[in-house]
Amino acid sequence: MRVLIDTNILLSAMWFKGSTVAKTLLYVAGNHKLILCDRNISEMREVIRRKTPDILADAEVFLAELPYELIPSVERAEKLIRDPKDQPILNAAIVGGIDVILTGDKDFLCLDLDYPKPMTVTQFLEAEGVEF
Repeated sequence: MRVLIDTNILLSAMWFKGSTVAKTLLYVAGNHKLILCDRNISEMREVIRRKTPDILADAEVFLAELPYELIPSVERAEKLIRDPKDQPILNAAIVGGIDVILTGDKDFLCLDLDYPKPMTVTQFLEAEGVEF
């Protein structure tokens, strides 16, 4: 399964090591195809620079060690999501053949999509039958 990790999941996994979110990210990396969009990575860096600049070097190491496929954001497409900054990420997920978008973003979660299917960490773990 191809699982796109949204920015909020990446940030939570880095800020809260040992959390369910961090364990889920590692589970996805070990059991599925973990996908990151270039837009998510740039958003992650921007938020870290603004909120916790002291961990930027650690975040870069984290990304370097994380096994993932990088897909490019796709700028032009029909508007399907409320927040315009999320549209290129959703476009990339659609074009990139993503099965699941792992996110905590309500703008993704309220979409009525089967593919890619937006899911919270809890929903994903329940669907996988995994408990931490």
